Amino acid sequence: MKKLLLLILSSGCAWAATAQPAFTVIPLGVKGGMTENNLSAYLVAPAGSQSYVCLDAGTVYNGVEKAVANKVLAGPVGEAVRTNIKAYLISHAHLDHVAGLLLGAPDDAPKSIYGLPGCLATIQNDYFNWRSWPNFGPGGTPPALGKYQLWELTPGPEMPLENTSLSVQTFVLSHGRPFQSAAFLMRSGLSYLLYLGDTGADAVEQTDNLRTLWQMVAPLVKAGQLKAICIEASYANAQPEKQLFGHLTPALLMREMAVLSQLAGPGAVRGLPVVVTHIKPTAGNEEAIRRQLQEANTLQLRLVFPEQGQRLDF
Repeated sequence: MKKLLLLILSSGCAWAATAQPAFTVIPLGVKGGMTENNLSAYLVAPAGSQSYVCLDAGTVYNGVEKAVANKVLAGPVGEAVRTNIKAYLISHAHLDHVAGLLLGAPDDAPKSIYGLPGCLATIQNDYFNWRSWPNFGPGGTPPALGKYQLWELTPGPEMPLENTSLSVQTFVLSHGRPFQSAAFLMRSGLSYLLYLGDTGADAVEQTDNLRTLWQMVAPLVKAGQLKAICIEASYANAQPEKQLFGHLTPALLMREMAVLSQLAGPGAVRGLPVVVTHIKPTAGNEEAIRRQLQEANTLQLRLVFPEQGQRLDF
């Protein structure tokens, strides 16, 4: 047994080889636009729990419908949305990340929406204003129905999430300067899962937002406590830099993973699950992104291409 442990440790991926799953992830939507019934949204819960938070909410009902059909969630669908989703964490307020939340609001149960201040201001003032949509928020244009409570996330401090055993730490991302997005570092016990909303690369955005994030999570990677990273790759490598609009390509994603690897130490990211999100479903784009990521995967990451309504365990 001692020899086996030494072999695992020397491989640089002890966390992958020995740990039991800490998180359940159910993708409700995985695409980066165009496909209205399959837009960015991911349920996350501690392993064994049915109390989920929804990371972004581009598609909700259709995704839960798929999950119920796959026996990943118990139906009926409307009841699962109302009772299993305990809160929403929104990385930014673009429609492909909030449309499912907005459309489902009339039939949803009261719960909390967490986000950066600018994100919540857009939801309250631009959507929940009786012009775009009824005001299900707590303020803004009267009458305020107050179905949702809006909780501002401050970058840095960890915050517990209501009605779950999860906590979140928030980081600012650049999504086509000067627009902001957010990354959410979820914690359950001593285990972590990192979800990034839409983001450009540091070199393109001329920021150090991602490097700051990698510096924070590198010790968790080294210790085997970071169970997965969910990060976007919207466009294939042929997309011109001036037309990225605050997104990543496979080459840029792998460049960022190389920074994380350098910070975490030799072999530390080997086998680390990287869930590839927000792929634009234009002709040939998905196939090119998959191929380019696999060809560039010299770090031996565990690349995961999520499917709507399919359960993932990390």
